Parts: sequence; C-alpha cells; structure tokens
Amino acid sequence: MDSETPSSHTATAGDPRWFSGCAIAALVLAGLMVFGAVELMNVEKGLDGYGQLEQAGSSGSAAEPLGAGETAQYEDGLKVTVSAPRAEADGTYEFSVIYDNGTDHQLRPGGQSFDDSVSDLGPAPLVVRPGRSLDDYVSDFDLTLLDGQTSASALLPPLGAGGKRTVPVRIKPTRAGIPFTVEVAPPDAGYRDTAYFQLTAG
Repeated sequence: MDSETPSSHTATAGDPRWFSGCAIAALVLAGLMVFGAVELMNVEKGLDGYGQLEQAGSSGSAAEPLGAGETAQYEDGLKVTVSAPRAEADGTYEFSVIYDNGTDHQLRPGGQSFDDSVSDLGPAPLVVRPGRSLDDYVSDFDLTLLDGQTSASALLPPLGAGGKRTVPVRIKPTRAGIPFTVEVAPPDAGYRDTAYFQLTAG
C-alpha cells in the first residue's frame, strides 16, 4: 500500500508570501526607527530639563542677544518676547515683556518674592540694566527703572499652562540713544537658560 507524505513548501524569492513577509518586516523596521528617533530626542531634552533656548537665528545668549520684537523660545514651549521701547514726552521709555506659556504646567515667571522679581542691579527673574548684554552690570551708560512695583505685580502671579501675560516696564535713561539690556530668567525647578535682549532707548 502506497502512502503519500505531504510536501513542505518553502517560500522563495519569487513567492508572493516571501514578498509580503519582507514588506511587513520593512514597515515594522521603519516604524521602530522613527519611534527610536523620537524617544532619543525626548531623552536628550529631558537630560537638560527642557530649559534650553531653542530658536533659529540669534541664540539669545549674552554673546548673541535678541533684539526688540524678537522671541526667546524654550524647548518646553515657553516663549518670551520683548517689545520695542516707546518714547514718552517726559523722556521716559516704555516697553513690554510678554510671556506665552506653551508648556503643559503652571509657571511662576516672577519667582516667589515680590521684592526680588524685578531688578536693575543684579540677578532676578527680570533684569533691566544699562549697557550692552556683555557689559555684565559695568557700563558707561545709566538708566533708572521706574514703577518697578507695577512690573513686579504683573510678573509675580502664577501663569497657567496656555496662559499669556504682558508685563509693562518703564525706564528713564540719562540720555536718548543709549543701549540697554533685558535679562529674562524665569525660575524653574530644573535648569533654564537666561534670555538676553539688547535694545536702544530712542
């Protein structure tokens, strides 16, 4: 009595099953590569605390300050813009610092203390000082920060996720045409770069 054994069929390069299997494997591999790249980017951002400045053009550092109307953008979504100063009839200048909280959490752009949130002398969440960004508090120019309490009152309250806030600033330089620097250093539980803006009064 003859018995038949079932023949085994192995997929070869010309077999449709072989082609389908390769296509599926290629799609899975491509998906894994994209996923890996995204995760690597997130890990890199997580290592620096998402507080790095990240924008095209000027970096916003003391060596490469931003100008009037330009925006400092942080990796976590916070954006800060400083408007051009507007001359007033009494020789003062007014401008605004605009905070746009594109992060997914609440921020305190002015820190915890009313008295320490705005300054023209030393480190603070918002500093307005005479001179260029690299002068580092020693300058041939001079100005007076006016209505600091008004600026601090606008800056200090918590800023919720998706919120936007405009902080008015008023200064009086010794003369028109002098350069001055705005330093924005929003407090953060981790690390956050200070953004530098260099402007001209006049």
